[in-house]
Amino acid sequence: MPKLIQHRTRIEDLGLPRVVIIGGGFAGLQLAQSLRKSKFQVVLFDKHNHHTFQPLLYQVATSGLETGAIIYPFRKSFAKQKNFYFRYGEVMEVIPEQNLIQTSIGDVRYDYLVIATGATTNYYGMEDIARNSFPMKTIEDSIKLRNHIIANFEEALLTEDEEYMNSLMDYVIVGGGPTGVELAGALAELREHVFPKDYKELDLVQMDIHLIEASPRLLNGMSEVSGEKALKFLQDMGVDVRLGQSVKGYDGYTVQLGDGSSIISQTLIWAAGVSCKRLPGIAEEAYQRGNRLEVDAFNKVKTYDNIYALGDAALVISNDSPQGHPQVAPPAIQQAKNLAHNLQALQRKKPLKPFKYKDLGSMATIGRNRAVVDLKSFKTQGVLAWFIWMFVHLMSLVGFRNRVLVFVSWAWSYLSYDKSNRLIIGLQPRRRDKSPVEEG
Repeated sequence: MPKLIQHRTRIEDLGLPRVVIIGGGFAGLQLAQSLRKSKFQVVLFDKHNHHTFQPLLYQVATSGLETGAIIYPFRKSFAKQKNFYFRYGEVMEVIPEQNLIQTSIGDVRYDYLVIATGATTNYYGMEDIARNSFPMKTIEDSIKLRNHIIANFEEALLTEDEEYMNSLMDYVIVGGGPTGVELAGALAELREHVFPKDYKELDLVQMDIHLIEASPRLLNGMSEVSGEKALKFLQDMGVDVRLGQSVKGYDGYTVQLGDGSSIISQTLIWAAGVSCKRLPGIAEEAYQRGNRLEVDAFNKVKTYDNIYALGDAALVISNDSPQGHPQVAPPAIQQAKNLAHNLQALQRKKPLKPFKYKDLGSMATIGRNRAVVDLKSFKTQGVLAWFIWMFVHLMSLVGFRNRVLVFVSWAWSYLSYDKSNRLIIGLQPRRRDKSPVEEG
């Protein structure tokens, strides 16, 4: 039997049942917090040492926020929680018959295992797009995209080739959900307010922003009126929105569209779908579409007695949700709270509470004074929706410091029409065969 990691990493045996959580996203973080006063030992595994507030990744990518404003260290979050342990590592395999997980730093036993691994970008088998496009799922993705955007404009200053210059300045965003819509709006604001000051030598009229959506409308998870209003906002901002169109290939320079046409661009941002990674050791029959784990009304994974799944990784099929719940933060947080209640009920031999999703609404921002909000009681678009969007996202951030940083950044940006974090970090300048002086 493998040697248990508790002897190597000083996970103290508290004599309590151990809940091991894989993944520190919205679901994993909420579950650990909800068990803070429980009689469980809580161990969180993640391959990052911080929680990332994913809804604002696009603002880091488009220079609106500092990287540190939307991430928060796990150890700081749980500094006062005595029954909590964090381990920085990747879970490689589950061995259910031994109640054991194998990780990159050793093996750990569990009494209850919770899989909250989130979702990754789904390229639908198109390897060329996976290889050449930019996803938007991690803080590393957002930094990479920000570096790329700014470096492309620096490069555009140095070329006389008009087609090549346009390829550096043009953007193609695939996916008309909240991420795609918000990215398109943020890029349009950079074009309008920021880049004309930074790159006075360039004609910003040449900067084209294309948003490609395969379905007939934007924001399919929201009301039709919100989708229509988002379309109008984007078109008013000069974004080329193509509905009912698909992307078939991308070689890093030419985007091939489903109707046979093409777009020249060195930046394709893929926001068109998500999928989950399979965890070795979990039975094949437990997985359903999108590699989500089928769970019952108590979030217990099919065929297992002590393995649970939450959030993006979980597929809860019921009369209320025949296709499962949307892969966004609110269902994940609500599932985590419900599971925390049920795990404690199990220990007390009390009745369990089935999960029932309470849809609090959805929202997306398209830019300054432009947003759409669908709440249960009402729908609104424009300035009021924008303030609602800002308040909800501000209060959802982890940590008081992060809320202050984001609020100050947003206030400064609103008053100055500026994006202050236009930084290239860790990317070396591109080498050219000839200097601009020699070319002249």
